[in-house]
Amino acid sequence: MTAAGMEPGTMHRQRRFAFCTLSLACGLLILLLVAGYIGGLRINTTPSEPLGLWRIVQITRSIRPGEMVFVCPPDNAAMREARQRGYLRTGLCPGGFGPFIKTVIAVAGQRVVVTDRVAIDGVPIPNSRIIGVDGRGRSLRHDQSGVVRPREVYLHSDFIGSWDSRYFGPVPDSGVLGLAQEVLTYAP
Repeated sequence: MTAAGMEPGTMHRQRRFAFCTLSLACGLLILLLVAGYIGGLRINTTPSEPLGLWRIVQITRSIRPGEMVFVCPPDNAAMREARQRGYLRTGLCPGGFGPFIKTVIAVAGQRVVVTDRVAIDGVPIPNSRIIGVDGRGRSLRHDQSGVVRPREVYLHSDFIGSWDSRYFGPVPDSGVLGLAQEVLTYAP
């Protein structure tokens, strides 16, 4: 017996059991995360929409105004600047961007008018006030008025500080990954 009162091999067996148990738990967690990712589960950590677990639901028809979607932003200068400023996360979309969740407020053929707010086909959009500077005092360019072109969508979030089409304009609908469905979320 050792000073701790254990048989000589007992401590070794307990450590090996603990290591195997921990390894199995980590492996299962990784398997669940990969399966969830493949199954369309995503975690939203931005304030534009409720925090938590969301699901990407495949769309097999045209996107409609009012639908909340997951979108891969286009790889362009405006999005690269947005990532440098911290508006966008790094992720698996083209250009290394993370997808974001926004509501489609206009589709091809609809007229967008941008003044101090956004209006679609003459109807003002609630919570669409244009701000001139971000939280750090850096100037923000805003989108221009016009008709949404074919294969594009105009995106919006009710969150006043959201980086959405008010500032970068319409985006290709080919970047829409699917509908955004809340699974387990928290809105502060």
